[in-house]
Formats: sequence, C-alpha cells, structure tokens
Amino acid sequence: MSVRWDTEGLQTVGIVCLVIMFLKLMHLLGLIDITETDSSDSDLELSTVRHQPEGLEQLQAQTKFTKKELQSLYRGFKNECPSGLVDEETFKTIYSQFFPQGDATTYAHFLFNAFDLDRNGSIRFEDFVIGLSVLLRGSVTEKLNWAFNLYDINKDGYITKEEMLLIMKSIYDMMGRYTYPSVRDEAPSEHVEKFFQKMDRNRDGVVTIEEFIETCQKDENIMNSMQLFENVI
Repeated sequence: MSVRWDTEGLQTVGIVCLVIMFLKLMHLLGLIDITETDSSDSDLELSTVRHQPEGLEQLQAQTKFTKKELQSLYRGFKNECPSGLVDEETFKTIYSQFFPQGDATTYAHFLFNAFDLDRNGSIRFEDFVIGLSVLLRGSVTEKLNWAFNLYDINKDGYITKEEMLLIMKSIYDMMGRYTYPSVRDEAPSEHVEKFFQKMDRNRDGVVTIEEFIETCQKDENIMNSMQLFENVI
C-alpha cells in the first residue's frame, strides 16, 4: 500500500503520524481493550517496578482517564517496561517495528523528546499517560499545543524553517518506499515553504504557538485528524 502526498493537506501529516503512533504503540502494549481489574491493582502494583509512578488519584486528576483505564494502561506499560522507565533507544526500537519500510529513528527521537517532560532521558509511566490523555481526550487547543511542542525542537517557543525541515525529512525517512510518487530530494523543502506560507501570518520567518493554533483551527483536515482516535479506549 502506498501513501500519496497531497501538498494541500501535507501540514496534517505530522499530526496524523503522531496519532497513529499512539494507536500502534497502544496496540503493542496491549492497551486497546480495557478489562476489569481486581483489588491487587488498586495501587498500581507499585512494589513490582524500580520506578514508582505517582499515585492513582493524582494521575486521575492530571488526566482524563478513569481508574480502571489507568490500571489497564499501567499493566501494559509494565509488561513492556518492567523497570517503569523507557529510554530513548528502547522507544526507537518499539516505534521502528511499525515502519519497517523506512527509517523511523529520527522521528522517534523527536517524539521521545516530546514525551520526556522533565528532560531526564527516560519516559516514565506518568509522562506516557499524560501525553496519551492529551492526544486522545484533550481539547483541540491542548492537542495542538502538544503538536507544537513536538515541532519546536529546541523548545524556544518558535518553529523555524530549519526545525520543520528536520521534522519533514524524518517523516519521509519513516515512510520510506511507501511514499508515492517517489520523493524528490527537494520535496521536503518545498513542503516546508508551503507550511510557512500558510502558518507564518506576519512573515517574520518563524511560527508562534498563536499562529500555529489559529491556522490549524481553520483547517478542516487538521481538525478531522485531531478527532480520529478520541474513543479508542
């Protein structure tokens, strides 16, 4: 199966890939089906892992998941990550399994940094579930803020052409031979220019969070992609 790049809707590709990544990662971790839990899970089985996550009530307050959903998410996370932490190499390995036709390591690196909230080189269960809550059940503004943070590689509050080019190249690398027509070397740069023509309202060479959210909210394709998997779990 091939993917045809639509230049008018290309700005949605990163957001769609982001949501698809969550769905696939959840499937790998066995998180799609929410099942009943017994009382032994009530405290998230904190004694069985080296990293102890925050209490269940605190995570309920920070996310939009129920107690049973959090318990099921935690069991799946713990099964794949017994230490309670995911380092970048493990994250890349898990994510790359779903894109064998290409090289997903660079895109996975950017995703990892977006998840790693405290910038300590590992993703905790708390990091994972807070991000998951935003993308699956957050408001449109919350989801777009998360996506902006992904694209803002150096976290200075602006998306530059250089940053967007790195993101676009990583997406093309990830999709590999499934892109159609075959990607020309100049294609990522051309798409970055289209992105900035649409997003950079004041033509100052960078995209702010305000410009990003305002433009995305007016784009029907992007708004539809924001709602794809709201009811997955």
